Amino acid sequence: MLGETGPTKEARLADHETRQQDESPVTDKASALLGLHSGPGFVLPNAWDAGSARILEQVGFPAIATTSAGIAWASGVPDGGPMTRDAMLDHVCRIVAAVDVPVTADLEAGYGATPEDVGRTIELAVQAGAVGANLEDITGGRLFDVEEAVDRIAAARAAAPKGSFVLNARTDTYFAGVEGDVFAQTVGRTMRYLDAGADCVFVPGVVDADTIRRLAEAIPGPLNIVAGLANTIDARTLFSLGVVRVSLGGSLARAALSMLERAGRELLDTGTLGFLDGAIGYADLQQRFRR
Repeated sequence: MLGETGPTKEARLADHETRQQDESPVTDKASALLGLHSGPGFVLPNAWDAGSARILEQVGFPAIATTSAGIAWASGVPDGGPMTRDAMLDHVCRIVAAVDVPVTADLEAGYGATPEDVGRTIELAVQAGAVGANLEDITGGRLFDVEEAVDRIAAARAAAPKGSFVLNARTDTYFAGVEGDVFAQTVGRTMRYLDAGADCVFVPGVVDADTIRRLAEAIPGPLNIVAGLANTIDARTLFSLGVVRVSLGGSLARAALSMLERAGRELLDTGTLGFLDGAIGYADLQQRFRR
């Protein structure tokens, strides 16, 4: 299994269940995450491992998402292919166990060909301690037929009833190059997904403010927009356009890996240590990772 080191997944799950007995119930975390969608807007950062999740929690974010891209890169493979469901959920389990805030998982298209497969993936995510998930309506570059996509959302909802799990339905209409009126198709799909039980809808690939505003006005539910992936509109502006949830996708992981590459080039080219300017000290990091 990709990324398998240290305690087994079964041991981490047992530890997570023990911690849950001493801390707030999972339903409280789900309620807290869902409650954020009723406010003026919130930023949801995406962690790619337990360490990045701990840092983001300590910064002060009230909830954390995972990034399938960042997890794939941290495992040494590209996004959108080699990571299996078990491998992805193993990483989700590690992230959940590392923090006390709610965690929502990027589960790509649900890891399976059928709605039943999607339902099983959600059941496993719940067992891992996640209190929410993203589900895409595209796989292998192919957009699911809308009825098929609705069935997959409905299966996910049946596996984790409303109030216990925050379901974020993603539509890739702006990435897939659909024929016809992409705006109308996006609104149509997101309305069907909300009717099928989604709590929030996610529309990546939109880069202009006017379209984002129109989507927020037309969609009868919380809208999630990703910042940092082609879209460089800042969070406050997105909130003013009607966006409720701003996520980062793999952007934080890209920034961290870019810093690593720059540090490596400096070491290789000059042997200097300028990359350490402003770095967190060893003792400080040690303290941050102590429970």
